[in-house]
Amino acid sequence: MNLQHELNKTQGFKNLELLAKQVVEGFISGMHKSPFHGFSAEFAEHKIYNQGESTRHIDWKLFAKTDKLYTKRFDDETNLRCHIILDNSSSMHYPEMSSFSADRLNKSAFSALASAALMNLLKKQRDAVGLSIYSDGYDFYAPEKGSERHHQMLLSKLSNAITTKQTNKNTETYTYLHQIAEKIHKRSMIFLFTDMFQTSIDQAKLLEALRHLKHNKHEVVLFHVFDGKRELVFDFDNAPKRFIDVETGEHINLYAETVKSTYNDAVNNYFDEIKLKCGQYRINYVEADINKDFSNILTTYFLERQKFG
Repeated sequence: MNLQHELNKTQGFKNLELLAKQVVEGFISGMHKSPFHGFSAEFAEHKIYNQGESTRHIDWKLFAKTDKLYTKRFDDETNLRCHIILDNSSSMHYPEMSSFSADRLNKSAFSALASAALMNLLKKQRDAVGLSIYSDGYDFYAPEKGSERHHQMLLSKLSNAITTKQTNKNTETYTYLHQIAEKIHKRSMIFLFTDMFQTSIDQAKLLEALRHLKHNKHEVVLFHVFDGKRELVFDFDNAPKRFIDVETGEHINLYAETVKSTYNDAVNNYFDEIKLKCGQYRINYVEADINKDFSNILTTYFLERQKFG
């Protein structure tokens, strides 16, 4: 996927909607190579038939072409409610960039574009979408709606989140996840984009907040956003460097090679612990490396949508 649209830091995404559309179209065009073969461009008008449903709206012409059962969709139909949660704390704005391109993003921009791509799919399916953004406070909340005006408003908020200056903004993710969980009453699909970094590390509280999101039988997906090259592999040359905590401002001077092995062990153990707890709580854990494309994100959406039905 080679998207050359430049993104100006001061203006945000010049056209987040267009970029999201291109991400989705690039993914859909490759679906014939995936388990979703047959779920073609007509997906905006059809949904997969589930056993036990009325056969009244089955599209038999499409069945003759694909050998798969689909039911026709109607303009006023809303099948699903989705709430997207975006961590916009200082650590999500790493690595610091003066400008973006669609294949060169920091964690915040990656999460915003991924969210916009999901919104594009949900819009095509005529579903209701809500959005929450938090940093050191609960910055924004919008309930699930399906109108075009609402869609454009959410795109604007996502674009603004990328450009909002985040200086030493601490976050306690668990605090806001509890608040968000209390707001989502009807059964929904919940997508959380976060790097799982907190100023005050209290894993028990964070994991309990994730568990809270599961109430009311929500389907919850944790997109664990990280820079695999720097934050996981710790790929730095061995020149002396100053490493700064973007949330507290604290720093340490060192040679990367002297701590790389210890760092790798600690981070991998942390990732494994998160995966284990998510599995125990029946939360879908998905790695979202900003150095890779959005296929993992969008594939997860289709799998979750089938499960949700």
